Amino acid sequence: MSRIVVLGGGESGVGAAVLAKVKGFDVFLSDNGKIKESYAEELRKWDIPFEEGGHTEEKVLSADEVVKSPGVPSTVKMVRELEDKGIHIISEIEFAGRYDSAKKICITGSNGKTTTTSLIYYLLKNAGLNVGLGGNIGKSYAYQVATEHFDYYVLEISSFQLDNVYDFRPDIAIITNITPDHLDRYDYQLENYVKSKFRITRNLRSEDCFIFDSDDSITIDHLNKIIVQAKMLPFTQKKDATVPQGAFLKDDKMVVRYEEDETEIYLRELALGGKHNIYNSMAAALAAKAAGIDNKVIRESLSTFQPIEHRLEPVLSIKDVLYINDSKATNVDSAWYALECQTKPVVWIVGGTDKGNDYSVMKELVRDKVKAIVCMGIDNKKIHEAFEDIVGPGNMKDTHSAGEAVKVASSFAEAGDVVLLSPCCASFDLFKNYEDRGEKFKEAVRAL
Repeated sequence: MSRIVVLGGGESGVGAAVLAKVKGFDVFLSDNGKIKESYAEELRKWDIPFEEGGHTEEKVLSADEVVKSPGVPSTVKMVRELEDKGIHIISEIEFAGRYDSAKKICITGSNGKTTTTSLIYYLLKNAGLNVGLGGNIGKSYAYQVATEHFDYYVLEISSFQLDNVYDFRPDIAIITNITPDHLDRYDYQLENYVKSKFRITRNLRSEDCFIFDSDDSITIDHLNKIIVQAKMLPFTQKKDATVPQGAFLKDDKMVVRYEEDETEIYLRELALGGKHNIYNSMAAALAAKAAGIDNKVIRESLSTFQPIEHRLEPVLSIKDVLYINDSKATNVDSAWYALECQTKPVVWIVGGTDKGNDYSVMKELVRDKVKAIVCMGIDNKKIHEAFEDIVGPGNMKDTHSAGEAVKVASSFAEAGDVVLLSPCCASFDLFKNYEDRGEKFKEAVRAL
């Protein structure tokens, strides 16, 4: 019996362990930290041996193959030792893909991937298809392969999940865009991060589809260096740009072309506002067309979709001030889009763990849109240096909790303004994760 060792006891790792158990492997899970009680309970339920608070080398190094969770960096000592011993390391996505014959629509990118994934899932559900949602969103893909049956999967896949993918093949692959992000995990080399994202295309065949943003220079630069076998479906918002197959803008409409078919959707009918969401809607519409979904269903779905939690999520309007939770904006590009689609004066809540952010690209937008800045982080020096000259020192304040940030923001805001939490940074200095940050923000707004 082959031995599978899983590194990491979160959603991804536990799902992989359950799949290994179902497929008859001798399985063991090891986590260097503490395993959440709900996950430990799941492992006990499936009778899967595990350890937490450290790795027992003898147990881990006895593996025939290791499934590494995306949260475990490849630089950690245990991973290095496995590599030195020549033990094959794969991701949960690679492992689950071996046992899954469903059609797979897989989405990666620096920004917009969660919204695009959720949109495509909504489109497929509305078309009456038997579809699962997983990867970096919702339930573990491996857990679903072990315990359920779907004809389609819509999978959001992060670069960390793609790093140990070798034979996994989507039927439809999407890269929403690529901007510098997570460079701390890629030796601060953008090229390494780009190559990681493009692993989603490595096994595409001529009958598969590759959907991408042809306005994104980093994507196009890399695409020019490689060969992708799939049908190419670009989407663009450039003025007067048209594509033989793909999506583009014509006047006040989005045009979607796939094979012999063309459909048009008025931009005003789209449920999600802002330039970035036109890109997301284009990618989703193309994926739906490639999956054979009817134009009527596509139009209706794109006009009725509800924003996802923590992504430009309206919370409450208090004294004619709208509070928006965009906690998922953990990099400069995401926050740029969030500001770009605001039409009212903004009190911007920003800050957290900096991932090597370059704020210069936001200066013009801040000048146009932002009346006051509330910093919410332990070290806000870089944000002050970037924007204090623009909004003025009197319109900038430091805070160290969501409650304090919301109170200060409400004191800056007047009727007709927007208070936007779009942090631009990771959440780990003050919060468990971006969801925790978003929840605390919403609680603070409701307590005003």
